[in-house]
Amino acid sequence: MNAKFTKCYFLAAAISFTLAACTAEDRDPMAETENISALQPEQPGASDLSCSYVDGNWASSAVLKTGLTSSTDTNFMVAQNTKIAGLWGRSAPTLRFVSDPSNQNSTYNAISYSTGKIYYGYAIYYDAKAKGGNIVNAMILAHEYGHQLQYIFKIPSVTESTARAHELEADGFAGYYLRRPNGYNQSSFAAIAAAYEFAKSIGDYGTTNPGHHGTPAQRRSAVRLGFLLGQYNLSAKDFDYNFFYYYNGVLNGTYRNSQNAEFAELDAYMQRYLEELKDIQEGRIGAEEWKQLD
Repeated sequence: MNAKFTKCYFLAAAISFTLAACTAEDRDPMAETENISALQPEQPGASDLSCSYVDGNWASSAVLKTGLTSSTDTNFMVAQNTKIAGLWGRSAPTLRFVSDPSNQNSTYNAISYSTGKIYYGYAIYYDAKAKGGNIVNAMILAHEYGHQLQYIFKIPSVTESTARAHELEADGFAGYYLRRPNGYNQSSFAAIAAAYEFAKSIGDYGTTNPGHHGTPAQRRSAVRLGFLLGQYNLSAKDFDYNFFYYYNGVLNGTYRNSQNAEFAELDAYMQRYLEELKDIQEGRIGAEEWKQLD
């Protein structure tokens, strides 16, 4: 989600790119050399360092951690990381947390790296938990893992001049995970309204900005579409196909009239919700009605 297609849920308002020095003893034992490539997220510097510098996506005073401030929070996130990846038949990516004792607000971010790592900021974790409970962080982590799937399977199948297709599909992956019985197992959309409201609140209107994530209405529609697709057990590539089959509806409310012949049963199910998705995208379904959707 970003200027160089950095896959992150939020972008910090200001990031320092000054490299702080670390000794060899400070290196994370899992450190590895990484490169920056086109259409991939900015990578950590030469290596991941457990000291006063994480990488250029975070403040120079940020510190890489293996856990949050309590074992309960850490265990929840580690378990979710394993479960999200397992839903797609994959092993869990490396999950690290970022703290900044000097300015904790600088960690209001979560980033998915193409090298199989997710860095999750303390600030975004605790704000999300305060606003909507554990399910909000499960959703954000599932969104970030959606980017891992994009790296692995070379999706999305739609290419745009901004990060929007990547980000809206990752929102869809999150909605899918929250519904699936072997995922977060929330069959009622109303039960996850708080998580979706959190996602909607971070949409943007910078439609020509390379880091554009989609408008709030588009993000709401994307996570709802992902949730609806969660009625069916799909592979990552099948999810990608079906998400983009209905993608124009997410963007502008114009859904295809032709039958999705490859997934006829799914399409028959989706036909019941196309007008609703259009109403979400066009703002005719407000926040209160949104919270009552089933």
